[in-house]
Amino acid sequence: MVEYPPEVTRRFHGTPEQLHAGVVGEWPKPPGPIVLHPYDPAWPDRYAAVSAAIRAVLGDLVAGLEHVGSTSVPGLAAKPVIDIDLLIADTADESAYVPALTAAGYVLVLREPWWHGHRMLVSAAADVHLHVWPQDAPEPVRHKLFRDWLRTRPDDLRLYASVKYRLAGETAANPGDYSLAKNDVIDDIYARVFAA
Repeated sequence: MVEYPPEVTRRFHGTPEQLHAGVVGEWPKPPGPIVLHPYDPAWPDRYAAVSAAIRAVLGDLVAGLEHVGSTSVPGLAAKPVIDIDLLIADTADESAYVPALTAAGYVLVLREPWWHGHRMLVSAAADVHLHVWPQDAPEPVRHKLFRDWLRTRPDDLRLYASVKYRLAGETAANPGDYSLAKNDVIDDIYARVFAA
């Protein structure tokens, strides 16, 4: 059994106030109601193209790139948004990477130093969410564990999908509540991941 340190097993739960405080830029497209799509086998190809472009723009700054989130799990319904974890040495040194990503069409929308130095940039079409982390941050480790668990546990994949559909309906009037509303089911699944 793999033992994970507490910084990996303890999940950060941001408050709505923290999420609001982290906003630094305008989203390219205003968020609308959450619309989930059946899994699209083209999503991994989209990730491959985007990740190659990011590597071309940032070169040696890239310490790691991972396709995470629901589009990285075959068979899982998702918003058609490619979530990518980009690991670099120091997210606080935005001058080293933000201008190059801005020139490539990304917009810096979140700065969350309290969440392991997280930054988030969004593509012009808002179909790529680029999460930038210091290379030793625990959150990307959790993202990979969650992704890999769902890839091999059909019961939890179905559970997660059903909760996502329910919450998409329940948060239709306030789509910004959708991500935080998923915390209970995500924590439930993480409990099984870390107990296995």
